[in-house]
Amino acid sequence: MERKDSGYMSTNEMAATEQKKEKKEKPLNELLTHSIVDIYVGPESTHWPIHEKLLCYHSPFFASIFYNDKDKKSNSRSSSSKSYGLPDDDDHPFELLVGWLYSRAIREPKEEKEIGSLLDLYLLADKFEMAKLADDVVNVVRDFYHSTGTYPGLRRVQYIYSNTDDDNVMREMMVGSIARYLALGDTIPNHWAKALRRNGQLALDIIRSVQEWHLEPRAVPDPRDPSADGGRLGNGAFSAVEDERPRSQGTDGDNTTASAQTGTDGADTAPTSADEGESEQEKEDKPSQ
Repeated sequence: MERKDSGYMSTNEMAATEQKKEKKEKPLNELLTHSIVDIYVGPESTHWPIHEKLLCYHSPFFASIFYNDKDKKSNSRSSSSKSYGLPDDDDHPFELLVGWLYSRAIREPKEEKEIGSLLDLYLLADKFEMAKLADDVVNVVRDFYHSTGTYPGLRRVQYIYSNTDDDNVMREMMVGSIARYLALGDTIPNHWAKALRRNGQLALDIIRSVQEWHLEPRAVPDPRDPSADGGRLGNGAFSAVEDERPRSQGTDGDNTTASAQTGTDGADTAPTSADEGESEQEKEDKPSQ
């Protein structure tokens, strides 16, 4: 009797599906073979000897470089070529990547300033198609902001936006976090207002993130209701954009605290590196839960 395709799965099919989901990674000792590849990183060509099978197991990017396809010899490297240069990448994020390869762990950040290196590590993982590492970095960054009761600063969000495409996990996590921060606030920080005016995609993504909450209609005020206040505050005005306060002097940094954010002209341009800090004014007014 032929089974109709109605979404039904047999016991064997269900078992196979679960087995696929729960497929464990290969033990580290199985990946530490004698074959070593030489990776040269940064303008100083820092040398990193790495076990070939280990690197290629976690990175399809490097697998395509070091594993030859015999049917496409003209498009592949020689089997004797066991080196690769990354002159445009930085040493420290790659050092973190190598550490993860051999330990499969990421050291949890103690301070917000350590997030910069993790974002660079995430971008390397994305570049080298290392999905497991990318997921691990997102989880560590997410856990830091949640456990500290803080949210990503504007510069962090801008940095990820300028280096990732749509449908990116880190981007979605940051945008969702900021959507919550802005939705729960009584005012809109000036530098966020500037950024949203200039970056329509960011504003659109925040709205999309709110829609994904699937709020109950009764939980959302209805401005059409004549008995309601139309979404306005008691003084008859929408939630205000915070006034810019005079900028204080000091060294730039990116240290998330438990206060609200204020404006900075730097909100209009994306940072060129994950460690590019925010002004003292932004540090005074960081988002919290």
